[in-house]
Amino acid sequence: MILETERLYLREMGQDDFEALCKILQDEDTMYAYEGAFNDMEAQEWLDRQISRYRKWGFGLWAVILKETDEMIGQCGLTMQPWKEEEVLEVGYLFQRRYWHNGYAIEAAQACKRYAFETLGAEEVCSIIRDTNTASQKVAVRNGMVITDSWTKHYRGVDMPHDRYVVRPEN
Repeated sequence: MILETERLYLREMGQDDFEALCKILQDEDTMYAYEGAFNDMEAQEWLDRQISRYRKWGFGLWAVILKETDEMIGQCGLTMQPWKEEEVLEVGYLFQRRYWHNGYAIEAAQACKRYAFETLGAEEVCSIIRDTNTASQKVAVRNGMVITDSWTKHYRGVDMPHDRYVVRPEN
């Protein structure tokens, strides 16, 4: 276990989590900000990328486990992401649609923000969010973040405007 909150715990994902991960990545509605659901190969690449991040950085997107059922309901964690000419530390989150609107994303995202500041000693952490993804924008704002700049990413053949929400540790 990496992190624990009142209702959740976060841990590294492994190959055994592939099926649960697919419940997220292969849902069209959940993946609208990514221009649609992933196929099996894309989902495996996603999982492999997280495992590689754990080795390289000691963090990545972690499995979010609901304590009550011991079920993986989402993923949330920290990743290094390209932003313009630099790499930035990002809090990212994706949850199974049936668990939306229960406060799990903000609960996990706040824990990851604290981890970034308290454990990693980060000077700032951000969330990079597509301009049409209002649900994720609301989580970022509740996590104390404000928009600092914008950039258009090209992904899956589409130009996607994104905003970078940033928070710094409180003094």
